[in-house]
Amino acid sequence: MSDAATQPAESVAAARVVGAVKIYGSGETEVRALDNVDITFERGCFTAIMGPSGSGKSTLMHCMAALDDLTEGQAFIGDTDLSTLSDRELTRLRRDRLGFVFQAFNLVPTLTAIENITLPMDLARREPDREWVDSVIATMGLGDRLAHRPNELSGGQQQRVALSRALASKAEIIFADEPSGNLDSRSGTDVMRFMRQAVDDLGRTVVMVTHDVKAASYADRAVFLGDGSLRGEMLNPTAVEMLDYIKILQVGHFVRSTPGGATMDEVLEFMEDMDD
Repeated sequence: MSDAATQPAESVAAARVVGAVKIYGSGETEVRALDNVDITFERGCFTAIMGPSGSGKSTLMHCMAALDDLTEGQAFIGDTDLSTLSDRELTRLRRDRLGFVFQAFNLVPTLTAIENITLPMDLARREPDREWVDSVIATMGLGDRLAHRPNELSGGQQQRVALSRALASKAEIIFADEPSGNLDSRSGTDVMRFMRQAVDDLGRTVVMVTHDVKAASYADRAVFLGDGSLRGEMLNPTAVEMLDYIKILQVGHFVRSTPGGATMDEVLEFMEDMDD
């Protein structure tokens, strides 16, 4: 096992990709999901990745999180180049240095909340840092729910258990894919507030894919993808600013994907359909 695969790096970048290209299929069925993307995600920062459907948001996150390989380019966690690691080293990196929160909570139904939270460490036969785990539980507001099984918890509480599980092993980066997607508005707001606290109070780095501008407004930074390319970014973004920008990206995609280009009347009609 190489030291690079297990030791956190000291650089400012928590994760980055350089010249990232991801291609699915070939010939007429080829899809260029990422097209020469360069982007850096700083430590201790909450970043939202946004863009229209099919823009490459989830592909970018999966390649950065060692869940998928790039076709070309490099992906780094800290100073570790993922392309240099074996499958076993990648598995260990995901287990020891990364945390994951998905739209589906992915909790084990027969385990209690605390058993779900410590499960990755139990599987790794590693003793949890009890002080840190207690701090995570307190920050996530789960102190009175630890003996409950998932079916005894609300959706928001289940997602907080999933977030606590990602934090409990002291992951350097939490990768979240539509974490509020299965929740009602109030529960979604609660989860985003707790993710914000994970950055502010626990010093974690969060990279989140979302289409929800309200969820993204909790981030320090929003980056926008369109047609597999990086189109822009905002610091301290507001929901209104992001919604307007995404509409611009959608119009651009419509124009580029229309054979021969779209007429002004077609663009206006498309914009009216978006507002509906």
